[in-house]
Amino acid sequence: MADQPTKPTQASLNKKAAQTTSYKPSGVSATGRKARSFAIRLWSVRNARFLEWFYARFADAFLMLHPMWKAVGYERAEAPVKFVEKHVKGFLFDCRMCGQCVLSSTGMSCPMNCPKQLRNGPCGGVRANGNCEVEPDMPCVWVQAWSGANRMKGRDNILNVQKPVDQSLRETSSWLRVTANAAAEREAAANPGMPQ
Repeated sequence: MADQPTKPTQASLNKKAAQTTSYKPSGVSATGRKARSFAIRLWSVRNARFLEWFYARFADAFLMLHPMWKAVGYERAEAPVKFVEKHVKGFLFDCRMCGQCVLSSTGMSCPMNCPKQLRNGPCGGVRANGNCEVEPDMPCVWVQAWSGANRMKGRDNILNVQKPVDQSLRETSSWLRVTANAAAEREAAANPGMPQ
């Protein structure tokens, strides 16, 4: 008996049609939905020097408010400060509120935006165009970090090895933590003989 051509099944026809159609569903890609936040993140990296200068003034002002934070209680100040911090840093850096901000060491590019959450990157999978291997439409967080760091006065801070993320600090204010630590260091320097 001669070989007769087999009739294609409906499943194979559907598969072929899906491969050849020009239809691409909108809003499916995580990176497609986040195009606006990428643009703002890239702006922050391009303006890393200005943001570094501004943050230094902001940190000084926050430190001057230490007596108020102490009188109110850092625990009570946490909620309103965290609310403001989350929205400001979320808008500018797509902040994940890890509670251990290292933006001043990473060229104003938040390493928590890395799909692998590498705190000391980049990984070996950066694409030739500088994009992420996991999210091909996303510029690599660490390529951007090097770019931003080169614009900053403290450009060598990117060479500092970062500690792993302490998950117990997630969703807490790094602004208040940095202020409390700076105030403690200042008080220790003013009173070298006092026990801490």
